[in-house]
Amino acid sequence: MEVQKICVCGSGTMGSGIAQAAAQAGIQSILYDLNPSILDKARAATEKNLARLVEKTKITDQEKNAIQERITYTSSIEDCKAEICIEAIIEKSEAKTDLFQKLAAINNSDTLFASNTSSLSLNAIAKKIPAPERFAGMHFFNPATIMKLVEVIKTSFSSDETIQKIASLAKQIGKTPVICKDSPGFIVNRVARPFYIEAFRIAEEQNNFSQIDTLLESAGFKMGPFRLMDLIGNDVNYAVSCSVYEQMNNPERLKPSWIQKEKVEKGELGRKSGKGYYTYAS
Repeated sequence: MEVQKICVCGSGTMGSGIAQAAAQAGIQSILYDLNPSILDKARAATEKNLARLVEKTKITDQEKNAIQERITYTSSIEDCKAEICIEAIIEKSEAKTDLFQKLAAINNSDTLFASNTSSLSLNAIAKKIPAPERFAGMHFFNPATIMKLVEVIKTSFSSDETIQKIASLAKQIGKTPVICKDSPGFIVNRVARPFYIEAFRIAEEQNNFSQIDTLLESAGFKMGPFRLMDLIGNDVNYAVSCSVYEQMNNPERLKPSWIQKEKVEKGELGRKSGKGYYTYAS
């Protein structure tokens, strides 16, 4: 049977995008965040995204209103009861573990739990939460409303039924699920690390982000590494690089760049902060 209701915890860019994508697919979506102001931003961003779809005649005003009505915004974890709960909060294992423990305490024995982590060890989280057989990874890509791929990550504890239902949910939302095992960076971020790291090595010698991007785009890449990192967010991308580097036992070829570390420390995160490797109009 199709999923009727999900809960997305974390209303940042990724979490709000997942909730919107699910609502567009006809699924009731609870969007939870501790911070009411971030929830307000998520609501405004969703309204703006849907208004743009109306302008492009991809949906009608009536459809827009129906989609908005399917999303419930809340700052109370007691409201986070659904068939599948998807976590999209800060990339820290301790915070994710704590959240899943709280979610397990208020949901029933049939609820499944999924993490949208980009690279953290899902096995490590699974060991510390109740009913680890009902837990897996469900890694969306930014922007979640557009990108088709979803990595469905099986831990050592995940049941086959859990994996099948999460993959089925991805299809219901209109995504293409790819099932893989828990490993550093899973598939996409594992493959992508050399793309970013080698670009940084060149930049450390020549410091010309635009030229590197232009050359790679002319070779067929839809977006150069620095434009892509500005879109993703330097904080998110750097955290993934550090996580993969550490889990792979610190190989020199995957060592994160000091350039990106400095960007993160300065708050130059990319599009969302107005400045990264490029400057963006507010």
